[in-house]
Parts: sequence; C-alpha cells; structure tokens
Amino acid sequence: MLELLIGVAVTILVGRYIIKGYSATGVLLVGGLLLLAVSAMLGKNVLPASAKATGWSATDIVEYVKILLMSRGGDLGMMIMVLCGFAAYMTHIGANDVVVKLVSRPLKMINSPYLLMIAAYFVACLMSLAVSSATGLGVLLMATLFPVMVNVGISRGAAAAICASPVALILSPTSGDVVLAAQASQMKLVDFAFKATLPISIMAIVCMAVAHFFWQRYLDNKANVSHEILDVSEITTDAPRFYAILPFTPIMGVLVFDGKWGPELHIITVLVICMVLAAVLEFVRSFSAKKVFDGLDVAYRGMADAFSSVVILLVAAGVFAQGLGTIGFISGLIGLAQSFGSGGLVIMLVLVAITMLAAMTTGSGNAPFYAFVELIPKLASQMGINPAYLAIPMLQASNLGRTISPVSGVVVAVAGMAKISPFEVVKRTSVPVLVGLIVVVVATEIMVPA
Repeated sequence: MLELLIGVAVTILVGRYIIKGYSATGVLLVGGLLLLAVSAMLGKNVLPASAKATGWSATDIVEYVKILLMSRGGDLGMMIMVLCGFAAYMTHIGANDVVVKLVSRPLKMINSPYLLMIAAYFVACLMSLAVSSATGLGVLLMATLFPVMVNVGISRGAAAAICASPVALILSPTSGDVVLAAQASQMKLVDFAFKATLPISIMAIVCMAVAHFFWQRYLDNKANVSHEILDVSEITTDAPRFYAILPFTPIMGVLVFDGKWGPELHIITVLVICMVLAAVLEFVRSFSAKKVFDGLDVAYRGMADAFSSVVILLVAAGVFAQGLGTIGFISGLIGLAQSFGSGGLVIMLVLVAITMLAAMTTGSGNAPFYAFVELIPKLASQMGINPAYLAIPMLQASNLGRTISPVSGVVVAVAGMAKISPFEVVKRTSVPVLVGLIVVVVATEIMVPA
C-alpha cells in the first residue's frame, strides 16, 4: 500500500505541475527519476531484467535513461519522426490544401443545414487520415468548411464544434499514437489499426455524428441563434488536383506492402518511398532541384521538431512509467482493481478515466497517452489479459479528452477563428465526446477479447 501511495502522490504532483504549464517532458522525467531514486533506496532493482546493471544504483538510473534514448530514438522514435516529416512535406507542397479544396466543394450542394453539418463531419473525419495534427486539421477546416457551414445556416458554435471534433477519434493507421499503441498491444500495425481499432472508431464516429445532430440543434434552439452569412474564401494553391492522393499514399503503402500483395515493408520504408515519389513529382513540375531540396528541408525540420516534442517526451514518459513499475505502483493498482472484482474491466475503466482527465486538464492528447501507455504491457502480462483491450480505449480517450479541453491547441485555435469562447466550443463538443467515449468502452468490451 505504501508503494501505491507513493506512486499516487508523485503522479498527482506530476499532473499538478503539467496543469500549471510546466514542460510535460521535464515534469515526467523528474517524476520518473524521483520514483527510480526512491525505488533504489528501498532496495528495488531499477533496471529491467534484460539490462545489465552498472554496479551502482545511482548510475543504474542514468543507464536506464540511456537505454530509452537509444531504443526510442532509433526505432519507434525514428518512425514517428519520419511520419511527422512526411506530414510537414505534404503541407509544404500543397497536397493537404488540394485535399481540403476537393472535399469541401460537394458539401455546398446539401441544402439542410444540419445534414450538411453531419456530412462535413464525416468528410473532416476522412481528412484526418491525411492531416493527423488536431490543430492543423482544425485550422484547415475553419478556413474552408466553417464558412460553407455558416453560409447555409449553421451557427458559429455548431460549425466550430464540427471543426474541432474530427481528430477526437483516431482513424489513421500511420498516426504516431496508433504505432505506439500497436507496439504496446504486441500486434502488427495493420492488424491493430484495421482489425481492432478501426471498427470501433467507425462505430463511435457514427454515434458522435448522431449526437452532434441533436445536441447542436438543441443548443441552437435554446439560444435562439440568429444565423449569419459569411463569404467562402477558397484556399489558393498551385498544386495539381492529383496531389490529393499523396497524403494518403502511406496508408496505401501499408496496405499493399503487407506481405500478401507485395513484399512486407517496414512503415519507414513505405514513408521514404512516398516522400521520394512526392519529391520526384515536385521536380517534374518545377525542373528545379534547388526548389525540391529546399522543400525536403521542410520535412527534415518536421522530423527534428518531432524529436524535440514527441521522442524526448516518449523517453521521459518511459522513465516515469519505469519508476511507477519499480516502486510497486502497478502491482498495487492491480491488487486494488482485483479487490473490486473483474480486474480487467476495472483496470481498463481506471486507465480510461485517468487518461481522459489528464488530456482535459493538460490540453494534450499525446502526453497522457504516452505517459500511461508504458503501463499496458506490464499490466496485461501480470493480469493475463489482452494488451489491446487496454490500449484501444486509452488511445481514444486521450484524443477525446483533448477535444473537450479549453486549453487544447485545437479548441483554442478553432474558438479564436470562430470568434467565440473556448468554453463554448467545449460545451458544443462535450455531449458528442461523452457519447463517443461510452461507445468506445462498450465496443471494446464486446469486440476485443480480454
């Protein structure tokens, strides 16, 4: 019980300082080092069984940080960095803009305001396959679909809620979160993304769409919203229309090169092929090697940004998770859950609640998931349950929680562009998000074997 209390106390302190605006990476790292130091003083091993001890407990702690830097930076970290670099390159060459322009035009033909709203929501969810950044997609939608929706009579609040909602549920199999969750679930990426996660995501998206329809209409009627007309401003880009395919090529590559249709390629290999293809097309368009190389520099900077913002966060989260593990927090949590009966379900609900609350308070969908996803393999192994049973609802809860956080980047950006309060956006997204969370939990319980 003492170990559980220590773990809870440090976790609360970590959450408190993250909420106060401290760097999540720094706070998680310090919290993890503190837990490892306490574990060492209690005579516990701080290194995993597979690692060779240095002989001193103090240097064992630093040794574990080194182990994480090498493993996270070389394999998983590189995968995430290349994903982010590719996304940055797609934005630079205008491919994402072409996607937005093409999918926004058919929506103008729908007459019913709330049917348009739901159609726009589904289109925006599909666009999240190409634009995985919640804030980036929200801004793109505000620049295109938001004026269209307002023009046909949808209130600013309802339209803003639609623009803030698409990345509340993960669809893209190449998202860094999905890659990490698949690894924690000990499943192949394709199996985890398409067979385990995608059906649950689709069910939740449909239910959230229904919730949006009734909730936004209810709030509009309650507030007697007067609808105003805005001019639609088209995105200007000189990229050709077929560039709309480029952001989706990694998804196609993952499906094609799975060992059945073609050779089984690592996702990094697929991404490099896709980036080379895009660069070749850029050269054919401009016949300027200098322009192409300058464009690729954008991808490299995107990779560097991913290292500083995501990979180092993963290292810090790994240290924190190892600290919780060595202090005995996991075994204490398992014992507490099992005391309530149905340990697997209780643990899943506890992790979902913690992840959701952390995402709401920090405004980040990544940090809470990265912090707690490390616990999944250990919890699943010790309790004898399927790690995907824990990973899938945690993955979705982190993104759902971000969508109802008044301090998240996407909510703040959407609210600012819509000229309404972030709390108005949160109110508009709250019921659909809660519906989505319930569907995810219930569907996981039914569809994913524990």
